[in-house]
Amino acid sequence: MAREPKLSLIPLGGLGEIGKNMMAVRFGENILIIDCGLMFPEEEMLGIDIVIPDITYLLENREFVRGIVLTHGHEDHIGALPYVLRQLNVPVYGTKLTLGLLQGKLKERNVNALLNTVKPRNIFQIGPFRVEFIRVSHSIPDAVAIAVHTPVGVIIYTGDFKFDQTPVDGQVTDFNRLAQLGDKGVLVLLSDSTNAEIPGYTLSERMVGKTFDDTFRQANERIILATFASNVHRLQQAIKVAHKQGRKVSVVGRSMVNVVNVAYELGYLNIPEGVLIELDEANRLPGHKVVILTTGSQGEPMSALTRMALSDHRQVDIVPGDTVIISATPIPGNEKVVARVIDQLFKQGAHVIYESVSSIHVSGHPSQEDLKMMINLVRPKFFVPVHGEYRMLIKHAEIAKDVGVLPQNVFVAENGHVLEFTRRVGRVSGRVTAGKVLVDGLGVGDVGNVVLRDRKQLSQDGILIVVVTINREAGLIVAGPDIVSRGFVYVRESEKLLEEARAKVKSALDLCADRGISEWSYIKSQVRDALGRFLYEKTRRRPMILPIIMEI
Repeated sequence: MAREPKLSLIPLGGLGEIGKNMMAVRFGENILIIDCGLMFPEEEMLGIDIVIPDITYLLENREFVRGIVLTHGHEDHIGALPYVLRQLNVPVYGTKLTLGLLQGKLKERNVNALLNTVKPRNIFQIGPFRVEFIRVSHSIPDAVAIAVHTPVGVIIYTGDFKFDQTPVDGQVTDFNRLAQLGDKGVLVLLSDSTNAEIPGYTLSERMVGKTFDDTFRQANERIILATFASNVHRLQQAIKVAHKQGRKVSVVGRSMVNVVNVAYELGYLNIPEGVLIELDEANRLPGHKVVILTTGSQGEPMSALTRMALSDHRQVDIVPGDTVIISATPIPGNEKVVARVIDQLFKQGAHVIYESVSSIHVSGHPSQEDLKMMINLVRPKFFVPVHGEYRMLIKHAEIAKDVGVLPQNVFVAENGHVLEFTRRVGRVSGRVTAGKVLVDGLGVGDVGNVVLRDRKQLSQDGILIVVVTINREAGLIVAGPDIVSRGFVYVRESEKLLEEARAKVKSALDLCADRGISEWSYIKSQVRDALGRFLYEKTRRRPMILPIIMEI
């Protein structure tokens, strides 16, 4: 009897977290990758710029990787590609805007890749997989769900979506095609869980346009609007309302300037002639004639809005009478920094309108009723919630069971799980390497838990450097010990403590000399231990202690 063909789905990112979305689809010796995103560092990841998926599994199976397909152009779906494509030279497939945004990122990092533009409803072959793009609504144009026709059955990966009946660009989700696939039979649905905890339906993006209209009309002076750089629909509505009310628009923030340029060149942004002006020119106009579009809706330390709030921006100062609109919801974990920026803006005299007190933002993700509709349209045999923190995945799994998916056919997985499906059954069959790779400056993956732990210790208790010069033959201390403190105590006010610390170091060195110990690593360890115990007794702090012993 012939063995039943098996299909494996292996999430390498995006499960149990918001960001770094990446899914591997494997059939035999063929692997297709869906999305390749980054996430921003958590609070305790000191000094880390971004986090990307661990692709050890793909590198171990590099000869089987046939290509990467992309759902849309947000960072959490394409942001890791400049790093991944250095190690995996495979073709990339996406819609026009998605690849336009990706191209800029690859050029910036000097990465070459074979990019293939695909339109919604197009079907193309990658190895044994027939791949189809299906249009969906989201907060960025050209977003698609991906149907992968495999020898085992059809899987649908929704990507980020919402059911917007009145989208800004008029491109409604392809309900018809989703229903057709549902009629033919879908093996597995992998669906966006971001808003699985939120009841009801997600509102249309046009609601924000109406709020902009009212808010812009009521503002007597300059308007500063912060939103996600990639939210092209939001930018389009702001430009449209500004033009209607006789205001000029200036764009601030490198990522937003890049997105506006790419979206305009590719025809996804309609900007009336003369509306877009340089910031220098905007600064010469009266306030009631100006709208500034800026980055910084998440309170990022180096973003334009944060620098404005702290009076640290070279060209824009917040002045009393300015209306600042923050048109975004804080990503989980960013709430505190966003609140701090809002406080600073109020202190500068601005009138601040933010999501929790207005309808200035709507989500790009599906709420509970939208999720039910997607499952009912597609009617999958198996269901896997993706794109969300663990509690969101659990909630989405409950929703799937409520609308009729058999409980044994719903899989709440974690990054690295191998989900194996035949036409009849599904199971978790194992685990592969998956996790976080930290990017710090030009270093990719060279900062691990040990370095982060050291950074945390330095940030909490500071560092003490002990410098001593020894004549090893005579067993004498020639110079020192000198103690340099950074971030531990203020030297001028702690002379007695540091004097006692020097004595402890001297005692540890004398003890080593008396015992005839000459091994440097052992001597340093003794100094570190003796000083560490003493300082903890005196201060209840544990600074990093760095002994430097020189020999003459």
